[in-house]
Amino acid sequence: MTALRWPLPALLAWGACWALFVALSRTAAPLPLALALAAALGLVLALPAATRWRRVFVAAGFPLSLAASGLVAALPGWAWLLALALLALVYPLNAWRDAPMFPTPAGALRGLAALAPLPEGASALDAGCGLGDGLRELHREYPHARLEGVEWSWPLRLGCALRCRHAGVTRGDLWASDWSRFDLVYLFQRPESMPRAIAKARAELRPGAWLASLEFEAPGIRPSAVLREPGRKPVWLYRAPLP
Repeated sequence: MTALRWPLPALLAWGACWALFVALSRTAAPLPLALALAAALGLVLALPAATRWRRVFVAAGFPLSLAASGLVAALPGWAWLLALALLALVYPLNAWRDAPMFPTPAGALRGLAALAPLPEGASALDAGCGLGDGLRELHREYPHARLEGVEWSWPLRLGCALRCRHAGVTRGDLWASDWSRFDLVYLFQRPESMPRAIAKARAELRPGAWLASLEFEAPGIRPSAVLREPGRKPVWLYRAPLP
């Protein structure tokens, strides 16, 4: 979807949701189930969108258009709770303080291994791995590294494990996981998360290990290196021990 000119990805996603909803309705499936599955499809199709607001537009298009149509009158009021329940499964409450499903863009980490080389058999963690886009990028850069991912949402964790057979993916809190075992920890969070990430890196990363943050830098700390390429988000690199 990211290769298509906006807003075509949103229009295609909304059309796919409506097609699924209509097809399920014609098979005599209960309307609440058809709503829930079509809304779930919208959530999945929203994940590759390039920005947070585009993901919101893609995911919200079908429910909003359904609410504006005459079909909504045929749905019981509790049916909308199914869509909210699906959202809570994918993005549980205690993960709301973290980045809301930011997929790592394809090619975003190209060249990372040249700036942050890892020894043979090194280990790297994608902290908050979502559906595994970051793990795939790390695998391209470090094909011989032992990769792990941690993700709190169990549906995303399951999807990541299926997509990234080369990595060990566990369900857990990225802030409670032990970073001391890794030679590199990769994050794609948000600016508000960076002070907490730096504090954790100071306390846990062993000397020589790397913290890599896509797009967002740590305030008040000079990076050890910055991966910058035209048209791509910067990758800020910090090497332990951090000041």
